[in-house]
Amino acid sequence: MSVFETIKNRRSIGKMTPERPSRQQIERLLEAATHAPNHHNAQPWKFIVLAGKAREELGALMAENLAGRLEDSHSEKAQAMLNKERTKLVRSPVVIVVAAEMPRQPNVLEIENIEAAAAATQNMLLLGEEMGLACMWRTGDAAYDARVKQWLGLAPEEHIVAFLYAGFPAIPRLERKPIPFEEKTTWIGWEA
Repeated sequence: MSVFETIKNRRSIGKMTPERPSRQQIERLLEAATHAPNHHNAQPWKFIVLAGKAREELGALMAENLAGRLEDSHSEKAQAMLNKERTKLVRSPVVIVVAAEMPRQPNVLEIENIEAAAAATQNMLLLGEEMGLACMWRTGDAAYDARVKQWLGLAPEEHIVAFLYAGFPAIPRLERKPIPFEEKTTWIGWEA
């Protein structure tokens, strides 16, 4: 499959089988991530790989944090929200947390490190597609939560760019039709 075909075929797959990808498969994703473009060769990414009970433990913390933000955490609606938050990480047998370090070099901007970590995440998504894995990029409130960062061993100022779910697809890939690039493109100084 060409790179362009991989890009066009890639889909977020939210339903995965319980089968865990091998450590070698996950390591291959991580290696692909490290080949992402980054400003001034800062290589600002960090990866935390969660599997087994670790997903449940972090999910419990995420639900606890959500409960603290709800006006009434005892209503039926709130309980459903809390249960969803508690169990979202176990929808995938592996979750790779991708974080961006703060700049260590004076000529690197914070946004550049975030962009590099996002590019690293995209590399993993594309390789996951090529490998026949189901992958999905998630964030949500937990990505900005200080207690979640602390649990993961991250500094408060570091940014969680992705919770990358990785497993094997339990459903077929859906068809997707992106908005044509012509509707999103302005040409300046280009002679027809």
